[in-house]
Amino acid sequence: MSEQKKRWYVVKAIAGKEKKAKEYIDNEIAHNQMFAKLVSNILIPTEKVYSVRNGKRVSKERTLFPGYVFVEAVLEGEVIHIIRNTPNVLDFIAEKGGKPVPMQDFEVKRILGRVDEMMDTNESLSDPFIIGETVKIIDGPFKNFSGTIEELNLEKKKLKVIVKIFGRKTPVELSFIQVEK
Repeated sequence: MSEQKKRWYVVKAIAGKEKKAKEYIDNEIAHNQMFAKLVSNILIPTEKVYSVRNGKRVSKERTLFPGYVFVEAVLEGEVIHIIRNTPNVLDFIAEKGGKPVPMQDFEVKRILGRVDEMMDTNESLSDPFIIGETVKIIDGPFKNFSGTIEELNLEKKKLKVIVKIFGRKTPVELSFIQVEK
């Protein structure tokens, strides 16, 4: 058996069941030593999404590519058959003949770079606001009001928004997650 280079492949899975499919493949790797040598990495890129529920900030992980699992492997022997017959897995992204197509290097670098970037940002919000910008309030007593940003406090992640209430301009201090552009 010649030593082949491991390549990244895209496996179609049932949307919402990507983690279960990854879990089944991981279990197969743990039980089958030969399979473990041929499959080295299974990835489901996710991002943290923040929302406000009942006045509290809630973070949730969301899959970047719903219905897809990325597998780094040498597709030789029974590997294709084992992965295709894994519960919650539909098939590989393949050519017309059914042969799985490896991802291009630039695609792999872009996805892995995005995953690394998500790990680095951890809990930061990626919505920088600009003074003078109009925003809509999505939480709190002024929900559904629109206003203009007057001040920014990046350290506290707060902003002062001028809202027109009963014809008068009123300053309101809000958190970044209470407004949207």
